[in-house]
Amino acid sequence: MFCKPCIAAFALLAALPFVAATNTAPQSPAPAASSAPSNATTWKIDDVHSMAMFRVQHFGAGMFWGRFDNVSGSITTSGEGPDSVSFDIAIDPATVSSGNEKLNGHLMSPDFFSVKEFPTMTFKSTRAEKGSDGMWTVTGDMTMHGVTKSISAKVECTGRAKMGPGERIGFEAMFNLDRSEFGMTYGIDKGAIGKSVRVIVGMEATTGGK
Repeated sequence: MFCKPCIAAFALLAALPFVAATNTAPQSPAPAASSAPSNATTWKIDDVHSMAMFRVQHFGAGMFWGRFDNVSGSITTSGEGPDSVSFDIAIDPATVSSGNEKLNGHLMSPDFFSVKEFPTMTFKSTRAEKGSDGMWTVTGDMTMHGVTKSISAKVECTGRAKMGPGERIGFEAMFNLDRSEFGMTYGIDKGAIGKSVRVIVGMEATTGGK
């Protein structure tokens, strides 16, 4: 019979090839983390068929409407629904249009958008939640007049189709903001122009050319 120390030694020797094989076997690389869904689609804004409109009270009476003609950027979605959505949008304030050339010049001046000092307005979403009614609540960082604030917008997917070059998708966003929070206070103190502004952004985007 073998003594107990001998039995332990034989057991260790017998296990060594298994241990060596286990330690030297090539390890499978861990799967890379993905920050975007595998079925994500990035859409380019069609600036010909996109615009932003705004409404503000004038002289405590009527609602004055204006628009920006240059909306650019991209939208990322996943799923056909879509199931997720994010926005990276830019607006050129120098394309503001009121229907009156003199008023356009005033809107571009330091009293309002100060387009020479602040040539771009942007919105970059940080969160999007889809409601039971199919509408999205999209939260993100709005930068205007050199100030960045978090805002939330109600967003509707207005359609998706394969027409013209590439596939197309449409969204319409609506939100209210206090322009004084962005440093635009002209006309507020005397009530000549309201500080609450309603904004509607119509976006059409495509995976192909215009």
